[in-house]
Amino acid sequence: MTTSREGTHNSTAGAPAESQLNDALPLVSIVIPAYNVAPYIGETLASVFAQTFTGFEVIVINDGSPDTQEFERVLTPFRERIHYLKQENRGASAARNAGLRAARGEFVGFLDADDVWLPNYLEDQLAVIRERNCDLVCADALIVGESPDAGRTYFETVMEASPPKEVTFLDLLSGERSLITSGVLTRREHVLAVGLFDEYRARLNSLTGDAINSHLRELLIFEKVKQSYGLTPEERAEVEPVIRNRTALVQYELGKLYLLPGDFARAREAFATSNRLRPSLKTRGALWFARLAPSLMRALYVRRSVNKFPSVPNPGDLPPENHEAPARFQEQT
Repeated sequence: MTTSREGTHNSTAGAPAESQLNDALPLVSIVIPAYNVAPYIGETLASVFAQTFTGFEVIVINDGSPDTQEFERVLTPFRERIHYLKQENRGASAARNAGLRAARGEFVGFLDADDVWLPNYLEDQLAVIRERNCDLVCADALIVGESPDAGRTYFETVMEASPPKEVTFLDLLSGERSLITSGVLTRREHVLAVGLFDEYRARLNSLTGDAINSHLRELLIFEKVKQSYGLTPEERAEVEPVIRNRTALVQYELGKLYLLPGDFARAREAFATSNRLRPSLKTRGALWFARLAPSLMRALYVRRSVNKFPSVPNPGDLPPENHEAPARFQEQT
């Protein structure tokens, strides 16, 4: 197998990928969105062209990256083997959508520009699809780099129980199961049929702001499921309790995050919503504390959050820029 990014590669790569672009339709299109990843993109692409399965095309989308000059210098050895697209900065989802529109393969594999694949990744993923006649598969990933979770797998960090062989829609909706984008291989036609990735625009440039933005996007997904999925009465009866419980949890976490920059009004609103959806001693206590002693509550939470959010903003401070990924992944089936 291959060790972490910082380690030595002990495996022998399979047959080399085609060195030139050609007109033959690939079976797999690999979509790589890129933003501020010049130090990593070379190793990422090297892992792609070391694949034992070679019937693929590579689409790299520069999402208005500030390091474009250095990024394109690193791309130089690969330019004849990739499709390179550039766009104004619109976010990772918009970049993936641009890649999907340009893709020609029956399958599409997503890979972030600071992640790597083991040499047999595509071969193994396609074997699972053939064996189980499924439309989407997802691999686990080893976390490497400077993350505190380095050495653990992605599934170990996000799932309390061992990951099952199959993941259901309700599993994903409840947050009990999660997939990593760089480990997904799926049929392109289905991604196009559901309308591609939702494109949300909110770059807050801080750890706290990014966490808030992530939770707000999750709430938007819940609304989309309820309003746009055409659920039958039976399906709605299953889905709505899951969404209600998950929304209550997300709102509670939002309440804590709003405390950090001193946004007490939003914190109280989030705690109130959480308490209304799923009343408990914890939610009632948080709401009471946020109403009567918000500054003290913030001070206590700041102390508890020092390790999670090293730069906790004071009210009115501009958030520090933060474009670096907190962790890098190495996909493994």
